[in-house]
Amino acid sequence: MFKSIRWKFITIYFTLVFIAMAIVGVFIIQKFEAYHLNVSSERLNMVAKDYILPGIQKIPPGVSLEDGREEFQKVIDRWSTGFFREEIFIIKKDFEIIATNNPGFNGENAIDELEDVLIVEGFKGQIVEKDKISRDPTQDATKNLVFPIIRNEKVEGVLYLRDNLTDIYETLNKSKRILTQATFLALAITVLLGYLIAKSVTEPINDVTKKAAHMAKGDFDQRVEIKSDDEIGKLAEMFNYLTEKLKTTLGEISSEKSKMETILNYMADGLIAVNMDGKIIHANPKAMEMLKINQEVFTEGDYDGIFEKLNEKLSLKYIKTYNESWIGSEVININESIYKASYAPYKNERNERGGLVLVIQDVTEQQRLENMRREFVANVSHELKTPITSIKSYTETLLSGALEDKNISERFLKVIHDESNRMARLVRDLLQLSNFDYRQTELSKERKDLAKLIKQSVMKLEMAAKNKNQRLEFVTEEEEMFGYFDHDRIEQVLLNIISNAIKYTEEDGEVKVHLEKEDGNAVLSVKDTGIGIPKEDLPRIFERFYRVDKARSRELGGTGLGLSIAKEIIEAHSGTIEIFSEVGEGTDVIIKLPLEENVV
Repeated sequence: MFKSIRWKFITIYFTLVFIAMAIVGVFIIQKFEAYHLNVSSERLNMVAKDYILPGIQKIPPGVSLEDGREEFQKVIDRWSTGFFREEIFIIKKDFEIIATNNPGFNGENAIDELEDVLIVEGFKGQIVEKDKISRDPTQDATKNLVFPIIRNEKVEGVLYLRDNLTDIYETLNKSKRILTQATFLALAITVLLGYLIAKSVTEPINDVTKKAAHMAKGDFDQRVEIKSDDEIGKLAEMFNYLTEKLKTTLGEISSEKSKMETILNYMADGLIAVNMDGKIIHANPKAMEMLKINQEVFTEGDYDGIFEKLNEKLSLKYIKTYNESWIGSEVININESIYKASYAPYKNERNERGGLVLVIQDVTEQQRLENMRREFVANVSHELKTPITSIKSYTETLLSGALEDKNISERFLKVIHDESNRMARLVRDLLQLSNFDYRQTELSKERKDLAKLIKQSVMKLEMAAKNKNQRLEFVTEEEEMFGYFDHDRIEQVLLNIISNAIKYTEEDGEVKVHLEKEDGNAVLSVKDTGIGIPKEDLPRIFERFYRVDKARSRELGGTGLGLSIAKEIIEAHSGTIEIFSEVGEGTDVIIKLPLEENVV
């Protein structure tokens, strides 16, 4: 309870008022006592100097104190009529009281009844004053004043005056009790007023504290009522302003955090953050998917324990030892996938190196495309090298003198002509593929009968099939099948697919072309009983210059681009082409083409 600022306020008010009342009380009592004692002293001096001593001096000098008892007593009696509290004593040399207004002390020894020290000092010619205040409640407080009686230039006795101070101290005690009561009353009022004043100060602070506690729990819809324009009111105003700013700032932070989490969770690259101790502090789902590791392993496992198995150069231990800049990249091979892992350090709040951020990119497709590009360049170079070498060789031979022999010249020129045609076909196919790549090929789509076009294509290749003693047939239940397509391009595809089937089917084999309509699409199947394609080669069958049997393909005059061109043409018509095959059981090429008028 006393830890509350409210009680601290009350305690401070209480202490201040108590100290103030104590100081004022002591000051008033002291001043009051000094005043009354001074009044008593002045009265005794007035009695002595104005009444008693002048009366004693009027007694003839020849009358001694002993002989003038009665005269001295008359002086005392005459001037003590109006003074009831003061006691007057005339004491001679032997300390005997010879005259007094208190008959009970007449003739007594002054040493036994009065202050002997004062009497002795009086006989020495000194005027002495003393207040006798006893702690014993049975003894009265008195003011004592002694004057020497000088006659005939010598001290013959002393005049002793005593005033009873009991009434004064009783009054002072009453005053003390009144001041004490006033102090307690003032303190009680102080506590009450202090409580009310402290409450007016602490209530807004308590309100701010409660609202701050709610804010600490995440409830930022808090406002403090402003009841004054003082410092407390300013505090409430600033609290409300702080609440609004904090709410806005946290909203922005939450939004940015949500965006960042969304970016990290759905980004195409894997991301891992690790601190200086090798503890993984963050890993997005893509990273776990790439590394084939679940969340539990990332949470419980350490970074080096995971990456030392994949690539030692990515471990934190290796980077700390051998890479001063902490920046670099390495390649990770996992199964058939290839990943590029790039890393760099991040800074903490003290702008010191706090750990490592690792970004993992799937470069499998890039690597595949790079390999394809290299293979494509090699294939183009090889395909051009063969005819160029043949042309060069035959040309040099002709120039060396073979031109004179007509038969040899004609045979050599025919070879040169065939190799030139082969080069022309290759360049034409490459140019056609390039146009498809850069979308520079425009299709001349018209409403044509696809069934009729297939029949014509089959007829054109019947002779090639007969030469190999093969059976080539076209089967369909549709007499007509109209659709929008580029006649020449589709014919090119048909001739390529059917001719391939004839080429790679042994003699006495069979090639069957089947056409049907399905869900607004034309479905064309070219199935042969040829040598088939190995399963591992099927995914790459549409790659440029890719050949399953390279030696035989070149022997049959193919460029290795026919299927690539066919695929580009079919896809340009928003269709699909698929190949299903097994070694020794033949190949089935299925083409689907949309027939709707709105196909672009």
